[in-house]
Amino acid sequence: MPFPFPLLLPVLTLVSALLSIVALSDMGLPREMAFLAKPLTTVLIILYAWPRGAAQPRMQRLLRAGLLFSLGGDIALLWPEQGFLPGLVSFLIAHLCYILGFASQGRFARPWWPFAMFALIAGAVLLRLWPGIGAELRLPVLVYVACLASMAAQAWSWWRSSLGQASEALARNAAWGGTLFLLSDSLIAINKFAGAVPLAALWILTSYWVAQWLLASSLGKD
Repeated sequence: MPFPFPLLLPVLTLVSALLSIVALSDMGLPREMAFLAKPLTTVLIILYAWPRGAAQPRMQRLLRAGLLFSLGGDIALLWPEQGFLPGLVSFLIAHLCYILGFASQGRFARPWWPFAMFALIAGAVLLRLWPGIGAELRLPVLVYVACLASMAAQAWSWWRSSLGQASEALARNAAWGGTLFLLSDSLIAINKFAGAVPLAALWILTSYWVAQWLLASSLGKD
């Protein structure tokens, strides 16, 4: 069922995101506000995505699942220490859903060069972070980064293989959504393992929610 006031949905999403960012940045709102506003923002993006994509049924199911697992990850990461590993697993499953969804729109890793490009980017980030990652987290982080980079790469492969086709604009949304997701998670990792990022909540959450909105927008309107 579509959201009853579709023009209001982006406004509500923006307001909820701003409340969450302000609360997590210690800028006047109690941090407890984020326990409501952070998951609510992702719920609103799910409501935006839910009626979309009827012409892409397999991708529709997979992206819906990815958004729901992302919501689980958002909730887990409200507890940055205890929830880090459960959040990592939840987002790992979300990325697998996104990869399968994008691969349903074209061949996997065709063209292949986005995978080489994102492998280099992910490798550079890991090289910077590796000394600060505890031994018990190195394997989970390595697996997660490989999956995240593959998600962004497959979104780009879909885009580049769809040039000139009716799906090109949808695939472009997926590609830039995947890129911003990689940026957001890179900032999380730098903030956690390499040193505090100034205004971390602002940059991490803004890039994350714009990424999720773009990924949801890769499902066509009906």
